Amino acid sequence: MAEKPTLSNLKPPRGSRHRKVRVGRGMGSKMGKTSGAGNKGQQSRRGYSRRPGFEGGQMPLHRRIPKRGFRAPFSKTFSIVNVGTLNAFPAGETVTPELLLGTGVVRAMGDGVKILGDGDLKVALTVRAHAFSKSAQDKIAKAGGKAEILQ
Repeated sequence: MAEKPTLSNLKPPRGSRHRKVRVGRGMGSKMGKTSGAGNKGQQSRRGYSRRPGFEGGQMPLHRRIPKRGFRAPFSKTFSIVNVGTLNAFPAGETVTPELLLGTGVVRAMGDGVKILGDGDLKVALTVRAHAFSKSAQDKIAKAGGKAEILQ
C-alpha cells in the first residue's frame, strides 16, 4: 500500500519531468555539430525569429486579400424597434428597454434602444429609449404619449 502523500514526501508524477536536451555536445548525442538547426541558411543563424504572418517571401495573406469599407471606431450600435411594434403594449404603460428585452421585442441591448417611425401607433404610451427618430417622436406625441430619452 502506497503511503499517503504529505509535504515531506511529494514527488512529481512519473514521466512528467524530463532532462533538458544539451545541444552541441558531440556527435554521439545526436545534437552535435549544427545543434539541430540544420545546415546554413537564415533559420540556422543565431537570434533568427520569423515575424507573424511571414510566408517565406510569398505575399502574405493579410496583404493578398482585398481591403473593404471603413468601421468608425466609436460608433454606437442600437437595437432597433419600430413604432408599429409598440401597439402590442396596453395603453398608458411605460415602455422601457428592460421591458422590451423581457418581452422579447429586443434580443440584445447593444449600446441602447432606438425607436424608429415605421408603422402607426394606436395607443398612448410613455416610451423611454436611448434614441428616437424625428418621425417616431411625432407619432408617439400624436397618439397622446411621451418620448423620453435615456442617458
